[in-house]
This record gives sequence, C-alpha cells and structure tokens, in this order.
Amino acid sequence: MKKDQLLSRLLTRRRALIAGAGAVAGAAATAGVFTAVTGDGTVTSAPAAGPQPRRLVKSSAYRLEPLTGYGPPRAAPRRTLVRREPLLRVSGRGRTMVLTFDDGPDPRYTPDILDTLAEYDVRAMFFVCGEMVAGGRRMLARMADEGHVVGNHTWSHPLLTRLTRKQIRSQMERTSDVIEDAYGERPEWFRAPYGAWNRAAFQIGAELGMEPLGWTVDTLDWTTPGARSIANRVERGAAPGVVVLAHDAGGDRSQSVRALRRYLPELLDSGYHVTVPRRHYA
Repeated sequence: MKKDQLLSRLLTRRRALIAGAGAVAGAAATAGVFTAVTGDGTVTSAPAAGPQPRRLVKSSAYRLEPLTGYGPPRAAPRRTLVRREPLLRVSGRGRTMVLTFDDGPDPRYTPDILDTLAEYDVRAMFFVCGEMVAGGRRMLARMADEGHVVGNHTWSHPLLTRLTRKQIRSQMERTSDVIEDAYGERPEWFRAPYGAWNRAAFQIGAELGMEPLGWTVDTLDWTTPGARSIANRVERGAAPGVVVLAHDAGGDRSQSVRALRRYLPELLDSGYHVTVPRRHYA
C-alpha cells in the first residue's frame, strides 16, 4: 500500500472518532434530569424517563429561572390525643372567654345570633348537628366567612352512651363530612349531646382528628327561664377561661337570642375578650 493511501485512511478514521465523541458529549449536555426530595430530606437526581425535548438555552438563562423540585419534606401528620374527659376551660391571655351554641343551625334563630356577634365583632363556636346542616349550608358558609368555629355535635343528637361503636362513628363521621362540604374544613372539635361522654366517643373523636370540648357555665336556656335569667347566669359565671353553653336550635330559642344582646356588651364592657380556642397538637 502506498504511503499516501495509508495516510488518507488514518486521517479518515481520526475524523470519525472525533465526530463520535462530539455526539456523545452533546447528548450528555442535553439529557433531562428530574429532582426529587426523599423522605429524609436529601436531594437525589436521576435521568428523566422518556425522550427529552431539545431546546436552546442561553448560558445565563439559569440565573433567571426559579429552581423547581426542592422543598422541605412533608410534615408528619398531626396526632390527636385520646382524652378521658372533655376539656372544660380554655387557656388564653387575660380575661378570655368562649361562647358556644349547640344543636343548630336553625334558620329562625342562628342568623340573629350571627348578626349580634357581627355587630360586636365577636367570634363564637357552633356545635352543629348534621341533619340540621342539610338545610342550613348557607349559614355554615357565613360562619366560615365571619371567622366562627364549627364543631361536631353528631348527626341526630342521640345519647352516645346507648350506641354501639359503629353507630357512634357513623354519627360523627357523617357530620364531619357534611360540615366539610358546607363550611370548607373538617371540624377539629366535638361535643357529646347531653354532655354524655364515654370511652368510645373519646377514641372515635380522636381518630377523626377532633378534641372534646365541654363547658364551664350552662345557661340553662333550654328550660326557657327568661332572657334576663339567662344573661344573669352568664354574667355571674364570667371568669378567665370560661366556656359558656347556649343553644341556637332544638326548640324556641328566642330567649337565647335576646339574652345574647344583653350579656355580650356587658362582658365586653367588663374587659372580657370573647374569642375561639386554638388547637394544640401532639
């Protein structure tokens, strides 16, 4: 073989090797990469699956594009303790009290109570029954808009101590579902009808993410003693941390409506801060 022919073949082979290396380098430069955050918070990378789009990116473009795929690991789920008795008071700074209303919502009385609370810019808690919510979804939407807290008071207000665990769960779970649909969030508090708690109620309530809240002062408004008598009970029982029990449904609650108009401004003038409690998770 002539010397010129041999040199020509060597040059051709060299050009082929250089071209192949360039193709490999280009593929590596344009290969897509996805980023994932693992459970322990470390960041790992791997080639993205499937064909990758080819796009031209200016050398300084990365300075303007936000990073994606990074972030803290998801927080551990919040856990609710199983209590042996309901909470009867709330903690807070200074002269803090909580007003609660049971058995509603009732279109005859609940709107008037909401109007009075709005007039004085006060938040309260409403422990609602699921069967009542079915016809009062707009009132729960208003409660959400105005900052009130909605709690679970079972579906049909039964005596829980006479029910099976399956029946208790159904009463609570159905009510939580309808509250979430109408109010926008699942309830974080529940109250047993008649204040009749048992171990199953505490356990199932905790499994559904709810704390049991009782009361400190019972207005006895369900006995219809008169608006003045109801207001006097609240004013005499007022103290820091007190939870007041009243009703906005379950019977004629016109006295409860009138009593609220009496005692609420009195409490505020006496320096009480009427508010709603906050949950403390384990």
